Amino acid sequence: MDKVKALVQFRLDQSQECLDAAERELDADSLKASVNRSYYCIFHAMRALLALDGFDSKKHSGIIAAFRKRYIKTGALPAEFSDIVGSAFEIRVDSDYQDFYVLSKADVLQQKENAKLFLATIETYINRQLSCQ
Repeated sequence: MDKVKALVQFRLDQSQECLDAAERELDADSLKASVNRSYYCIFHAMRALLALDGFDSKKHSGIIAAFRKRYIKTGALPAEFSDIVGSAFEIRVDSDYQDFYVLSKADVLQQKENAKLFLATIETYINRQLSCQ
């Protein structure tokens, strides 16, 4: 169990680092970089949570699908978190790969706030699960 806790903490730390970077990039008006870091904050938080189940995937789609199946469909986490994940993924992919993709600062700020809420909620959930073991 100690290895699992260490992995969970490592991934939560990665998530927090990405959130911090998203905030710095937003302050510097680097919108694409900020939205990218917001997504990865969410991604690493999902991986931290899934580590409790012993699950990982090399594909983003695998992480997202497992998160939705194990935590959204079961009602363990609010359904709105599925929307947060979907939106973050879509915007990150579009901003990374579509030429001339335009982001508004308001949209990027919303993504950063969603990532902040997501991470805080996942940390609370993980801490409750670990305290029960």
